[in-house]
Amino acid sequence: MKAFMDKDFLLDTPTARHLYHDYAADLPIIDYHCHIPPQEIYEDRRFENITQVWLGGHQVLADGSDYYFGDHYKWRVMRSNGVPEEYITGDKPDRERFQKFAEALEMAIGNPMYTWCHLELKKYFGYDGVLNGDTAEEVWNLCNEKLKNDPKMTVRGLIEQSNVAMVGTTDDPVDSLEWHKKIKEDASIKVVVAPSFRPDKALNIYKPGFVEYIHKLESVVGREFKCVGCVEKALEERLQFFVEMGCRAADHGLDYVPFVDSPELADVAFKKAMAGEDPTKEERDAYMTYLLAACARMYKKYNVVMQIHYSCLRNPNAKMLKKLGPDTGFDMIGVTEGSVPLSSLLSKLTDTDELPRTILYSLNPSDFDMLGTLIGSFQGDEVPGKMQMGSAWWFCDTNDGMYQQMRTLARLGLLGNFIGMLTDSRSFLSYTRHELFRRLMCNLVGSWVENGEYPNDEKALKKIVQGISYYNANRYFNL
Repeated sequence: MKAFMDKDFLLDTPTARHLYHDYAADLPIIDYHCHIPPQEIYEDRRFENITQVWLGGHQVLADGSDYYFGDHYKWRVMRSNGVPEEYITGDKPDRERFQKFAEALEMAIGNPMYTWCHLELKKYFGYDGVLNGDTAEEVWNLCNEKLKNDPKMTVRGLIEQSNVAMVGTTDDPVDSLEWHKKIKEDASIKVVVAPSFRPDKALNIYKPGFVEYIHKLESVVGREFKCVGCVEKALEERLQFFVEMGCRAADHGLDYVPFVDSPELADVAFKKAMAGEDPTKEERDAYMTYLLAACARMYKKYNVVMQIHYSCLRNPNAKMLKKLGPDTGFDMIGVTEGSVPLSSLLSKLTDTDELPRTILYSLNPSDFDMLGTLIGSFQGDEVPGKMQMGSAWWFCDTNDGMYQQMRTLARLGLLGNFIGMLTDSRSFLSYTRHELFRRLMCNLVGSWVENGEYPNDEKALKKIVQGISYYNANRYFNL
């Protein structure tokens, strides 16, 4: 029987162990897509206890609205164990909330959360034991002592000891990027903290708050919008500002990928929405298509990577949406038709040589083979792997999901040019997800070598493993 999460955790063969320990483990991390707040990096926040780091909490904003922040994965684990919501997003004492989570984690055999939590406890707190209801007090005291007294346990310290070379945050076009500016001006901050352009609220014409958001964008650029072209122009101005501040990537979070190629209908949709009317499905898809294509052309022009995340069905639980609002851990995999609209969009951009470097993620693993073949139809010669099949995202971010994504990419494309892992996280402890990914990647590559499916070519294996771990992303994002 293997020991629990020892140094050779998930490394089943001598080749896998060699590749991980000698080539992958110590390379820097490029976390090119996450949701951590740049303000906390600049202010070098120190957390008071492990509950703040892991579970987050609830606060009332200046406008009187409720805001819930924290790790949705952990919230779902607690809900699946029958924990009352008052311990999850409510105002129960942090020690009690941690106890409830520890009791739920014990039941999470086979869930990636079990692995992530114990990797974090081991790496950042030096805890080699097992977290459960009986050990919760011990772990609580250990973690809180380190968080309080260890100089390396501030936000910047966590980033530094994680060997992070780049953090790509997620930022709205109306954001002033004041914290990014302060970070750039602070010579003591060595990590690259790059804003990423996320114009979802300007594109999602059918979602609540669209009109109010457009008025915010008008205020930022200083003029009223009369047509869809005005929105396009405003977004380009904001993207230029983001690029000046170091932006290397943009991201689009779409419920589904639209494609109705009609500028006329796009303009009709915009004018209807701003007048308080409801555009038809065709009109709103035309509006979204127009701006998605316009943004892609901008990204090509300003050398910015485009990311598209799609096929998420958000907030299916109407009762909990009403109670807590969106982004509180109640989303699910959606079933959408991505092949035709995605290929049509990419073809439109290719016709005019305006297709940027692009990373495509579907939350539905049944899309993996489609994406693997789609990217092969639109590759370019400006960089190896211009079109990327994104890493296993969200609910796919499991051992099985990562293996499936990598095997699919290997079968249908070139795994050796893959840009690797990201955290997509709101936690400064989530960098261990890169460790888990690298272990699985080395185990997969090692298995092919041990099975005689790939030669034991040291030079080639080193290039592949180090490329996927670090160098491919370094090249792809122009670091």
